[in-house]
Parts: sequence; structure tokens; C-alpha cells
Amino acid sequence: MSFSAKGIVHRSTVTGRRGMIASAHPLASLAGVRILMEGGNAIDAIVAVAAALNVVEPYMSGLGGDGYMHIYSAREREHTVLDYMGRSPYGATFEEVGDAESRARGPKSPLVPGSCGGWLAALERYGTMDAATVFEPAIEYAELGFPLTVKNAEFTDFNVPEMLKYPSTAETYLPHGRAPVAGEIMTQPDLARSMRAIAEGGADYFYRGEFADRLVRYMEENGGLITHRDLEDFAVEWQEPISVSYRGMRVFAPPPPCQAVQYLETLNIMEGFDVAEMGHNRAATVHRFIEAAKLAQVDRAEYAGVDSPPTAGLLSKEYAAKRRAEIGTQARPSGGERYTSAKMADEVLAGDPRRWMLSECTTHFSAIDADGNAVGVTQSLGAGFGSAVVIPGTGIALNNFLNWMDSDPQSPNAVAPGRKIEMCMSPAQVWDEQGLRFLIGTPGSYGILQTTPQMIMNVIDHDMNIQAAIEAARVKSTSPGTVIDVETRIGEDVLLELTQMGHRINRLGPWNAEVGGGQGIMVDPENGGFMGGADPRRDGYALGW
Repeated sequence: MSFSAKGIVHRSTVTGRRGMIASAHPLASLAGVRILMEGGNAIDAIVAVAAALNVVEPYMSGLGGDGYMHIYSAREREHTVLDYMGRSPYGATFEEVGDAESRARGPKSPLVPGSCGGWLAALERYGTMDAATVFEPAIEYAELGFPLTVKNAEFTDFNVPEMLKYPSTAETYLPHGRAPVAGEIMTQPDLARSMRAIAEGGADYFYRGEFADRLVRYMEENGGLITHRDLEDFAVEWQEPISVSYRGMRVFAPPPPCQAVQYLETLNIMEGFDVAEMGHNRAATVHRFIEAAKLAQVDRAEYAGVDSPPTAGLLSKEYAAKRRAEIGTQARPSGGERYTSAKMADEVLAGDPRRWMLSECTTHFSAIDADGNAVGVTQSLGAGFGSAVVIPGTGIALNNFLNWMDSDPQSPNAVAPGRKIEMCMSPAQVWDEQGLRFLIGTPGSYGILQTTPQMIMNVIDHDMNIQAAIEAARVKSTSPGTVIDVETRIGEDVLLELTQMGHRINRLGPWNAEVGGGQGIMVDPENGGFMGGADPRRDGYALGW
């Protein structure tokens, strides 16, 4: 067995040979395993997991949200990305939408929901089962109910003030007029009925039928923006993944306007350092990683959302070498996670990749089967329960992704009608010459783009197994200036050294969901066995058979 024993784990590792699911909730993972055991493939199973998460983790993702599905089809020998991010409504202008605070929640905040179209498109192209079959575990959870976990109760309680503003939302998630407690049974009969109707009527029911009529009527009555035209024009996009090589392996991710280009550039920069020799979470390693992440972050903010982004330049080894040379011994200030036209003195600035053109709330889950089909999905509602709006009678909460567009009109990700949003959700697949080695991904807002490369480096540079790589303490730098967020399992001696390098330390405690909730699956190249990893920072669980 070639699975590494390196790295500290607080859970026993999970293995299997015929299939593996890793998701953000044990009941969702069980739903996927049920489908595999009934003869479905990884694509069938991943849609079952997605539907189940809509029920058991409703604040993170669901039919009213959006996302990316990163698929390898063994049958077709095809590696592809399914982009089901909806566009901004045609009525989404600066004047109509208002500032970021006014569009943070409520009926003006959603993009067109794409999850329904994405799940069904994946089943149609690569699945072996119909929607009624793969939705059945989720429908059972919704009708019969499930006991809330401690994390379920915490996330729900945090969002109660917003949900109480909308009667249909409070009726759905706060049936007693208060936050439910851990162990309380939650049922969602309206959502179960919606899933059955979608299974029978397909995408037309959602985008052109009864649900569309309910959604548009609610928007018209409550000042929202989504119209029948917005829904009818929705279409998924099948895309070629982009990739970089990293120490003999190839890391694949979705293309722009997905923001995965940031962590791919970060890996390119870090490849020029001997990360293994520097040591895991030592001061020199963390400093170089944070500075590399800042450089990649500003490049992503500058270029990922433009028309015809300079992707080849951003991911070239020559450009990475130039950016690597800008990393010194002291921390430099960052402009933060979003685009800003006003810059600070000595702020990390975007480079010019074009000259090299020639030469939270989110969830992640993964599935693999014995035939080699492999899928990673990252999807979201944008914030806890998204817009906080549930369309009456449907049980479906809408996203608030319009809030993720920028108010700065110079930003390539600025609010505009019918625009494809620049988005940080970005599931990865890592391959070598023998085939797929592991799937990995995480929620965590813009921190996704720094947590993902840390997990990848934990496997490749530090030889950790997938569970240890996910559990290991993390850092991120997404705030303006020189602040870095750190989990305090990193030693105080390291944090002192980082302070002396100019970093301002924000201590998050030993385990903190702000740095994500990674899920992943590793494949043994010698015998094809699977190892699943899931994050204890949230309700993550891996199950294999």
C-alpha cells in the first residue's frame, strides 16, 4: 500500500476499492454511497450528494445556487469542467442594484440559479440513472427529516436575523420561530415536492415551468430582478480545464472567470522553492507562501474577469519566475481579496502576464467509482442561506452572488447586466503519468484560493495522506495590508518569526472553519485503492465501500 502514514490525523483514514464519497455531511456522503451500491456511477452519486446537501446543509448550497463540477469520464476518456454559474440578471445595473450593502441579501441579490441545470446536464451526459433515482435519498431526508448536528445548529442560528425578514424562509427553516437546536428534527416537505417535480419535468420545470412562474412572481412583488428572460436564457457551459505542472504532477482546475488561476499561479511560484526542505508550516515556508499568494491574488483580481484573460501568461513558468523574484524577506501589503483601483504605498501590484502569452458559505464534495469515473464539485449559495429568500411553496433558497460582484466600476468583475461573475469556487484534480492521484477542494470564499494549494502542497511536498493534508493547520491572507489569518496549531515561535518579517498575525484558534472545509479522495497508483479525507472543521465525512 503506497498511502502515506505521514501527517497528524484526528480521525482514522477511510479506504475503499469500489467507490468513495467525501462530502460536508455524513448523510450526504451516505446518499452517494447508496447510489454507488445500487449500481450507479460517480456522476450519479455526485448528483445524489448535491441533492442531499441541499437538505442537510441547506445554508451552503442547493437548487437555488450555482457552482462548478470537475469531471473525468472513464467511459469517454474525457476530462471536462461543467460550469453552472448563472449570470447576473439583465436588470442588474449599478443604479438598480445599489451599493454592496443594499444587495447583500434579499430579492435583488441573486444571480440566475444554475444548480438545477448543472445537476441534470451532468446526469444526461455522463450518468446512468434518472433524476428520480438519484434524488430519492435527498427526498427521504426532506420528508422524514433528520436530526441537526451541532454545526447545523450553529450555522442556522447565525443567520436567524436575516431569515426572520422573509416569512417563507422562516417557515422553512425556523418552524417554531427560533433557531433549532442540535438533535432537533428538521423536515422540508416543500423541497421534497420540488425535487419530485424537477425529476419528472426536468430543467423545463425549473427554468420555464411552475417554479419559474413562482420565482418571477415573487420577484415582481418584492422588487427583485430575475425575469422569465433571465431564466429561459440560462445555459450550462462545458469547458476544457486549465492546468500547471507541479513537481512532476499536473494540477487541473476550471478556467477563468473561475478564479482557480490564482492558486495555479501560486503553485507555479512555490515550485521554485524547496518547500519540503524548508519544512511544513515553518516561518520561511509560510512567509514565501503568503507573499506568493498575494502576488497571485492581485493578478487574479486584475485579469480573471476580463474578456479574453491572459491565462497562458499567468500560468507560464517564466512569468512565475519573475513574480517569485519579487518576494523578499519582509511582508508587503496586499490590496485584499477584491479589486481596488486605489492602491496603498508599496502595495503588491499586478504584473504583466501578456508578454509571456506566446512562449462563506460554500461546500465541496468528491466521488469516485471502481471504473475510474471521478468528480469534484464546489457549489454555493454565496452566504449562509444565500439571499435569505425562499420562494414560497418550493423550499428552494436563492443565492446572493450578485453581492460578490464589485462596486468599483473599473473592476472587471463590476456589477453589470447579464455578466458572468468571477468566482472563487474551483475544484481541482491532480494527475501524474499513471493517472488520477487525487481530487481536492474546499469552501471558504476567497480563502479557497489559498487553502487549495496548501492542501495540494501537503500531499506533494510533505508526503501527507489525504486526511492529514486536509487537517493540517492553515494560513491565509485575504485582508488588505499585511494581516495573515493563522490557526494556532502553528507554533508561537513561528508566529514570532513571521511578526519580525512584517506580518500582522490574526490568531484564529487551533481549528477554524474560516480557512475552509476541505474534502478529497486519493487513488493508490499501485492497486487502485481509494482513501477519502474530510475536514473536521465542519461536518465533513468520507465513506467508502
